[in-house]
Amino acid sequence: MPEKTKNIAQNKKARHDYAILDSFEAGIELTGTEVKSCRAGGVSLVDSYATVIDGELKLIGTHIAPYEMGNRFNHEPRRQRRLLMHKREIGRLKKSVEQKGLTLVPLSFYFNSRGKVKVNLGLCRGKNVGDKREALKARDDQRDMDRVRKR
Repeated sequence: MPEKTKNIAQNKKARHDYAILDSFEAGIELTGTEVKSCRAGGVSLVDSYATVIDGELKLIGTHIAPYEMGNRFNHEPRRQRRLLMHKREIGRLKKSVEQKGLTLVPLSFYFNSRGKVKVNLGLCRGKNVGDKREALKARDDQRDMDRVRKR
């Protein structure tokens, strides 16, 4: 993953609900008040996903809080936002989502070193209940082993 300067939001639930097969960096098209709200940390990635609509990658369900100092031209919090990637990459993602039944989930929002807002997208497959339990058990076992090692 590329160098991050400031993390805005993380989708911790995605790592629990999905098995992440691959990750991609994408730019995002935002209005001025949305960027200011991102700087203030008003982003929630819960229940959001990305999909290809008319050859463009769209981010759906992401909540960016209205900017407090904004005026009547403030942005709509849950609007669809366009993600910026190369056409070939979008085509490859579209094929993966359609053929293999995978999902594009935003894993994190961050500012890169040049001050641009970027989205880390994960190409994911949903976990079933058993897989989630195994992951929790493995994490607990690892924590116990680390605790014993420290003593």
